[in-house]
Amino acid sequence: MSDRLTRIAIVSADRCKPKKCRQECKKSCPVVKTGKLCIEVSSTSKIAFLSEELCIGCGICVKKCPFEAIQIINLPRDLDKDTTHRYGPNSFKLHRLPVPRPGQVLGLVGINGIGKSTALKVLAGKLKPNLGRFNNPPDWQEILTYFRGSELQNYFTRILEDHLKAIVKPQYVDHIPKAVQGNVGQVLDQKDEMGRKEQLCADLELNQVIDRNVGDLSGGELQRFAIAVVALQNAEIYMFDEPSSYLDVKQRLKAAQVIRSLLKANSYVVVVEHDLSVLDYLSDFICCLYGKPGAYGVVTLPFSVREGINIFLAGFVPTENLRFRDESLIFKVAETPQENAEEVETYARYKYPAMTKVQGGFKLNVLEGEFTDSQIIVMLGENGTGKTTFIRMLAGFLKPDKVGDSDAEVPEFNVSYKPQKISPKFQFSVRNLLHQKIRDSYMHPQFNSDVMKPLQIEQLMDQEVVNLSGGELQRVALCLCLGKPADIYLIDEPSAYLDSEQRIIASKVIKRFILHAKKTAFIVEHDFIMATYLADKVIVYEGRPSVDCMANGPQSLVTGMNRFLSHLDITFRRDPTNFRPRINKLDSLKDREQKLAGSYYYLDD
Repeated sequence: MSDRLTRIAIVSADRCKPKKCRQECKKSCPVVKTGKLCIEVSSTSKIAFLSEELCIGCGICVKKCPFEAIQIINLPRDLDKDTTHRYGPNSFKLHRLPVPRPGQVLGLVGINGIGKSTALKVLAGKLKPNLGRFNNPPDWQEILTYFRGSELQNYFTRILEDHLKAIVKPQYVDHIPKAVQGNVGQVLDQKDEMGRKEQLCADLELNQVIDRNVGDLSGGELQRFAIAVVALQNAEIYMFDEPSSYLDVKQRLKAAQVIRSLLKANSYVVVVEHDLSVLDYLSDFICCLYGKPGAYGVVTLPFSVREGINIFLAGFVPTENLRFRDESLIFKVAETPQENAEEVETYARYKYPAMTKVQGGFKLNVLEGEFTDSQIIVMLGENGTGKTTFIRMLAGFLKPDKVGDSDAEVPEFNVSYKPQKISPKFQFSVRNLLHQKIRDSYMHPQFNSDVMKPLQIEQLMDQEVVNLSGGELQRVALCLCLGKPADIYLIDEPSAYLDSEQRIIASKVIKRFILHAKKTAFIVEHDFIMATYLADKVIVYEGRPSVDCMANGPQSLVTGMNRFLSHLDITFRRDPTNFRPRINKLDSLKDREQKLAGSYYYLDD
């Protein structure tokens, strides 16, 4: 019996359409043919039901389903005892829970759809764990007995007896204006229980928008507003679901410092974060989550920060002797071939002149620069320093007010542009969209294997574009951008909405595509790990955001990074095992050494 129970069947509610198929799953199931009700589909049911006890795991229904709605998954054997919560029959299942500790920040890392937000809901007391018994859920007494002897028992006992107050910063900040009306300053005044409003508004740069309506805020402003609302309240449990999306590097570090300032001797702070360098900077210890998106998730034991992130990147949990990803992710930044003097002749060189653009009260000066093909140039700067303006001038969407020499002109480039904000208006499926926009690339086997396969576009083909989640839209938008033939690819924040693993895959896809196609890419990216992995050259933006800024010419990665990080006053070192960049804690020995040496971007070991 124990062997039989370690199998779960997942039926996707979006994909299963019993009224539109011939119920092939039920007709082809060998167990049903013996007269047992292994798969049930009645005329009234909206979705097929699979009995996990009777299923023999032959997988015939998986192959026969025309909508690919069924997954049969064999679980590692010991997991069945550890089920924390299951939403219903044939649906997502979470094993174990992260263990928060008072006075420390717990970071959660894992891919999308693996149960991080479910774990937060359980820990916040907003979702009562049913230990997998969705038909007769246990009462709290039984739940406490189940967690007996672990730190979670004390945690849940405190939630129940001391009525701990938990506040969660939601993942999707774009939905906040629907729930919160009014002026930013007034909302913050109502929430201010600790008299920290002025301090927080200064730290999170909210003074500029204090008189605005919540509905008029941009993504980054909403994110900082949401963090402030949580940080102003007096609570024992603070939870932040992806606090860095939409923020630039400087704001990410500020947000991290604000989150750490909430620590008290008996308070808990839990953070879900996909930007690994920020997670590293923020957390005291880390739990990884692995499993199969949408099917099941497993939480590991807590690890130290460095070990936890490295386990996630290696795809191997040593304490459980379990591999959850085929290959490990490393960040060995290869020297670009352009460094080699003999080869320079084979690259086409392009120049653009110095340009000036004034928009309202904002002025941008662009210094002249040059670039070659097969090169990725990453733009580094705070939000509001004119990165998108520069991209639009290169693309020819905006005319500069003044160009360097009187006879100089901005060369006309054929560009493909992926904007920062993607709003789906297309009414048909992803397949129709790709067919209409990039038919030639989409039919080409090379493009298929280099771009579409790693970005997992195949699974999204038959879904309506308007129903896609943020991460799915981002992958489709990347695919469309790279699929359009162009000289220059302008990609604005490719990492937004993607989880840590997808970010690394997306970087690899972009890098390989640009090199093979001998094109150039200009990329705006705030995720530090992704920016350093992608960049051949960097353009650093300096000045006062939204007032007066300057874009330097393209520089080498190390020089540019040093210049950029010296403005932020942070230093980076490299992890010896997988070479990922790690932020030094402020005023640590390493931090002071590197600042003295003027080497903000890691010293060569």
